[in-house]
Amino acid sequence: MRKNRNKCFRGDREKRSGFTLIEVMIVLFILIILASVSVLSYQSYAQRARKDQAKIFIESLATPLDMYSLHIGHYPTTQDGLHALLEPPPGVDPAKWDGPYIDARAAKVDPWGQPYNYMFPGQRTLGKYDLWSNGPDMIDGTEDDIGNWQ
Repeated sequence: MRKNRNKCFRGDREKRSGFTLIEVMIVLFILIILASVSVLSYQSYAQRARKDQAKIFIESLATPLDMYSLHIGHYPTTQDGLHALLEPPPGVDPAKWDGPYIDARAAKVDPWGQPYNYMFPGQRTLGKYDLWSNGPDMIDGTEDDIGNWQ
């Protein structure tokens, strides 16, 4: 009788299929690691893309600002800002102003949702203007600022 009991028990074991809890936990652990690595790499690429987008926008404003300066005789003042590229600022001869120099739909905020900073005369680009984004930390004057002086 003992022999039959052991055979039944062994037979039941051989017939069982499926995964153990440890096997399932290992697979979940591997999936979590893969997901976290992909999310981190995506965030890195997205951050780099935002920085590139800010650089490209700043560079793209060089021509409209130079055209404004050519027509008016100077770059827009700090007070007039980039809005001077859309509408003639007070005190500027409307006959000289040949705008709008940029499309009104052009980005008015950087990729982090903050307005671009503009200063004329520039402190970092002597004789010209300073145009910059505060960068990812959104704080002016830090190392991650993205400007036309770089």
